[in-house]
Amino acid sequence: MSTVTISAADVNKLRQQTGAGMMDCRKALIESEGDFENAIDYLRKKGQKVAANRSDREAKEGVAIAKASPDNKYGVVIHLSAETDFVAKNQEFIDFGQKVADLALQTKATTIEELKAADMGGATLADRLLEMVAKIGEKIDVSRYEIVHAETVVPYIHAGYRIGVLVGMNQPATEAIIAAGKDVAMQIAAMNPLAVDADSVSPETLAREKAIAIEQVMAEGKNAEMAEKIAVGKLNKFFKDSTLLQQAFVKDNGKSVADYLKSVSNGLTVTTFKRVSVG
Repeated sequence: MSTVTISAADVNKLRQQTGAGMMDCRKALIESEGDFENAIDYLRKKGQKVAANRSDREAKEGVAIAKASPDNKYGVVIHLSAETDFVAKNQEFIDFGQKVADLALQTKATTIEELKAADMGGATLADRLLEMVAKIGEKIDVSRYEIVHAETVVPYIHAGYRIGVLVGMNQPATEAIIAAGKDVAMQIAAMNPLAVDADSVSPETLAREKAIAIEQVMAEGKNAEMAEKIAVGKLNKFFKDSTLLQQAFVKDNGKSVADYLKSVSNGLTVTTFKRVSVG
């Protein structure tokens, strides 16, 4: 029997993350001894439809800003975080975020630490962040920073700086390829794929999804051999729902994203993407 104390706040937090009922959330936390990741897996194994974007729901307030170099060979996306939505909507804060993204592009910093050490008008970015903290009265920080190198990199900012996306593609930039990159970036913003394709999904994630699928099927009374076969089908559906190139293209559900890209240019595909969300 677990001795971990489950508070009402913990139950409510899990409910907000998953959309599951209060009693189900409480039972999941008790069974998982307070571990939120395990509690979410517990709910899924019991057949609950839970929200998939756990990490996104933990994000702080702020802005997500994506930018690419003039030649579209390099891109950056940052999350400049704040404590409240009020500050995040302040134009001075947004303008500062734009300057941070510009600095990242100019310096090609490879880490947040390197970016914070870069010069911004006679002081380091770290110092400029402290100045913003003193001025605004909230904790301000660069909490996420991603970069992409590719033959073509297309940036996209969605929903009032709530989501920033970079798409890397395998062919040099043309007007049609950049337009296709924006379409795909909008897809990524809306559908939040886990990876580019099935080969890009980590072995750990595959093992986890397969284990959940097998347990779901066996709970319906199927034997282990049958459960294994059905789990393969569930994994294929998982790839179709969760990997970018296999997803149905949002602008034309009759084709996949991979098919859409091939229709733009023979052999065109996505090599990588980064998605940073706020709130």
